[in-house]
Amino acid sequence: MKIGVGLASQAAAKTSNRLRRPIADWPRIFKTAGAALLLSALTACANIAKVPPGTPANQVISQFGQPTYTCPLDNGGQRLIWSMQPFGQQAWGTNTDAEGRVGPVEQLLTDAHFQVLKSGEWTPEKLLCEFGPPAEKTGVGLPSSIQIVWSWRYMQDGVWYAMMHVYLGRDGERVTRFHPGPDPRYEGDRFWWF
Repeated sequence: MKIGVGLASQAAAKTSNRLRRPIADWPRIFKTAGAALLLSALTACANIAKVPPGTPANQVISQFGQPTYTCPLDNGGQRLIWSMQPFGQQAWGTNTDAEGRVGPVEQLLTDAHFQVLKSGEWTPEKLLCEFGPPAEKTGVGLPSSIQIVWSWRYMQDGVWYAMMHVYLGRDGERVTRFHPGPDPRYEGDRFWWF
């Protein structure tokens, strides 16, 4: 009988440990739930890319909400940007013509699209009109030579959580250089699935 009591005690202890264990897993549960919410949000936003060119802008706005950023274009139209910054990694943009019809809707925060910064002169206004508001605006460097840096969160190569850092010089007036780097929010959780 003593063996049966001992086994029963061990089984009760294992059950008790299993009941306590999920409390220790709350961070993982929240991360999983957050990832599921983000995935559903990205799926909803991905549908905006399927809007056919020529659709009236007011129809797109009624379906997907107000853009997070707009700016006027030289042709009398507008640039419309729906951004998930400062915490998301995507921004969708389109240009309208003078009659208010949208062109193709594109994902703006990609390695390929950031390459437009290689040509021409880029001011802060032009950056905002091209990519929408950045996730962060910071300064880096020594106190005597601090440079203004705007950073957008995005998925580098469509896989890695990254930030594109765009340097605007000491006066903050012109883009001087840009480069990607890891998103520090995910550095500690690089292998969260283990």
